[in-house]
Amino acid sequence: MPNTATIQEAILSWYDQNGRKHLPWQQDITPYRVWLSEVMLQQTTVAAVIPYFERFIEKFPDVADLAKANEDAVLQLWSGLGYYSRARNLHKAARMVIDDFGGKFPQNLDDLQKLPGVGRSTAGAIASISMGIRAPILDGNVKRVLARLHAVEGWPGKSSVAKELWLISEKYTPNERLPAWTQAMMDMGATLCTRSKPKCESCPVERWCEAHAYGKETSFPESKPKKVLPEKHVRMLMLVNSHGEVLLEKRPPVGIWGGLWSFPEFEVDGEVDDELRPFAEDKLGMALTEPEVWESFRHTFSHYHLHIEPVKAFTEARGHSVADSETRWHPFSEVKALGLAAPVTRLLSRLQQSL
Repeated sequence: MPNTATIQEAILSWYDQNGRKHLPWQQDITPYRVWLSEVMLQQTTVAAVIPYFERFIEKFPDVADLAKANEDAVLQLWSGLGYYSRARNLHKAARMVIDDFGGKFPQNLDDLQKLPGVGRSTAGAIASISMGIRAPILDGNVKRVLARLHAVEGWPGKSSVAKELWLISEKYTPNERLPAWTQAMMDMGATLCTRSKPKCESCPVERWCEAHAYGKETSFPESKPKKVLPEKHVRMLMLVNSHGEVLLEKRPPVGIWGGLWSFPEFEVDGEVDDELRPFAEDKLGMALTEPEVWESFRHTFSHYHLHIEPVKAFTEARGHSVADSETRWHPFSEVKALGLAAPVTRLLSRLQQSL
């Protein structure tokens, strides 16, 4: 393995010729824009993030605008991007920047990591790209590059493996050209050192890569030990009243789809009629027409499969009959302004078409 400076020079030279320099968040660089993009890019591809980033910047041009927004507006713009805790943390962090840091992003790694949803790697990216502070990063792409370069064994989610990779990242992080270095490492992982078909022939560090020397590029880094995902089942009540409004409830702030609007859910233990009528009478305080059961479908989260059985029904009840403040009637014309999970959005569209 050559000295550190040689590796740095090779990677930066590659970036100057081949790196990505025209992504939306690479223009008019500010801590706000870098932070927003880094949070969006967590477990999400660049192609998927670009339209969301552009809509967010148009709606919330700076951190003060985001801090002033209500949570529903933030979640609505995030709808479809997944991992909704990121959006809730984004909103909380924006308010913290305003309330605790005088409206300016923290200028050091420790304070950046006080922001909800900002870990060590995200803080490093914000600091190095927008502030020129020397700070290593270790997102998924960088883990892959470094694990292959040094044939680091083990799953990076294991603390001892992560510690080793952080030390390597720290070692290679230069004292100059910090924005270029950080972007170069992320770009190498995203465009060359990919998970399944790495383009080793184009890699600036191919000749020194230990995994490549062994012919075992895709063996590094090791995958997370697999486990069978549990199966869960739920029935969703798609209830429409005589005014053509649909009943939705706001989910708790933690858990799946936290803070988003969804259909009321009821038990799946017995027959639909047996479970629905007491639910409607006891929780909603209203009588329903004969329910129409739609075909169930599966939605997969990172930690379990959720089987959703949609049930359509009507009621004569008026909007004020719902006592729970988190359960409300909404005109179909207004639901697009709400934060909705992707499966709920699809069901609402189909429900409206069926009326």
